[in-house]
Amino acid sequence: MNDRKHMGKDKDGVIFPVAPQLSEMSDSYLDFIENIKEKIRTQRLTVVVSANSGMICLYWMIGKAILEKQHEEGWGARVIDRIAKDLKDAFPEMSGFSPRNLKYMRKFAESWSDYEFVQQVVAQIPWRTNIQLLDKLDNQESRIWYAQKVLENGWSSAVLEFQIEGRLMERSGKSINNFSTTLPPSDSDMTNQIFKDPYLFDFLGTDMPRREVEIEAKLTEHIQKFLLELGQGFAFVGRQVPLEIGGQDFYIDLLFYHLKLRCYVVVELKICDFDPSFISKLSFYQNAVDDILRHPDDKPTIGLLLVKGKNRTVVEYSLAGSQNPIGVAEWKNQLARILPEELKSSLPSVEEIEKELEEK
Repeated sequence: MNDRKHMGKDKDGVIFPVAPQLSEMSDSYLDFIENIKEKIRTQRLTVVVSANSGMICLYWMIGKAILEKQHEEGWGARVIDRIAKDLKDAFPEMSGFSPRNLKYMRKFAESWSDYEFVQQVVAQIPWRTNIQLLDKLDNQESRIWYAQKVLENGWSSAVLEFQIEGRLMERSGKSINNFSTTLPPSDSDMTNQIFKDPYLFDFLGTDMPRREVEIEAKLTEHIQKFLLELGQGFAFVGRQVPLEIGGQDFYIDLLFYHLKLRCYVVVELKICDFDPSFISKLSFYQNAVDDILRHPDDKPTIGLLLVKGKNRTVVEYSLAGSQNPIGVAEWKNQLARILPEELKSSLPSVEEIEKELEEK
């Protein structure tokens, strides 16, 4: 291609590149569009047989072809409109060839250079969900992580958006725990990834309860959202589950069963900061569940302690002597989730507000 042919001057005489007009690249463009049409024709049967994966693989091929041709020929963005029109004319019965969608195909191919990964992972999830990955995430590591989670958990695009906004990737596997010393290696890694820190109870609103029993009631009132925040595989067993031990009555705050881990999960919820004594009480409940409720085929009960704040060193010392698998994490309300760190630090705490009200 003659580079000088595609140069221009502005009103000040500055030379700048000019994208070639479609009339100037007619031969090249005609070869290109025929090649695209042939890809669509050959892939149409695959699309019918395996609608989602075949369609997405086709979209990747189209996007890659556009990228390569724009790079080779210097075609500008306006060529997308021409491609969209020609494809709609050639395949009027097929949808998905709008200029907007063609731009997504180009971005899709640009983001996923490994076609094998496309076939194995992202082609197995809906196109709308793939668009969420492109729009909501700006790096490949996070796109790969969330794509695999979508495939693993069957998330809809709405659930994916919820998890991205809640920064699930940054929170997963971040609880302080003793899983590596209390569980077999085959279970400890998976268990660690299932638990997170912090847990976001944004569905409780800003009018936060003052007592633990009130929070438990609110969590069970919004049990579907609570289960979504806990993660895939948790099944709710009950709240304030009664246990009779040594002639005395005890009550577990929240009891779950995890379908993948095949074990009970005892959740103790605290409205205050971590205290070492909490571990002893949680272990007591785990031992009781293992003895009273656990089926012979079930694995040892896991404990999850949710607190408002914690000192990592204190938690690690407290877990060091425990024989039961326990994870410790913080829980946060909506206000803590939506405010930036720099703004949160400038606002008064609940305690400061209460003190000021009392003084008045």
